[in-house]
Amino acid sequence: MRTPVLKSLLSSSSRKKAKLYRFDKEGNQWKERGVGNVKLLKHKVNGKVRLVMRQSKTLKICANHFVIPTMTVQEHSGNDKSCVWHAADFADGNLKEEMFCIRFPSVEKDTVVASNTKEAVKDEAKTEEDKKDEAASKA
Repeated sequence: MRTPVLKSLLSSSSRKKAKLYRFDKEGNQWKERGVGNVKLLKHKVNGKVRLVMRQSKTLKICANHFVIPTMTVQEHSGNDKSCVWHAADFADGNLKEEMFCIRFPSVEKDTVVASNTKEAVKDEAKTEEDKKDEAASKA
């Protein structure tokens, strides 16, 4: 049972209910991945942020990936309640590059999650810059 240890190492931002889609390149269409709560989890030791979403009824993970500096979160084609991004996702147990779209019931919830994600991206970029500066000063 490693769950209590993991929970003590992670801090969570607010949970927001949403519907997640992934883009199917073969069919050239969006496919529903699940409905549930999306969370941004920050590791207390190394500071890395992970986006995790579980389906409400089955609790199956439908999104599980790190928030990285190169990740861009954008509004989805003029819809204020949804946003899109690319990520290397682990939800199926294998690393796979996916394009996601997440839709919230209200504009306010989308704004909160999008701004929290963008802030996490900036923090991650700053952390990487600090590591590079530290490595350069040691050399």
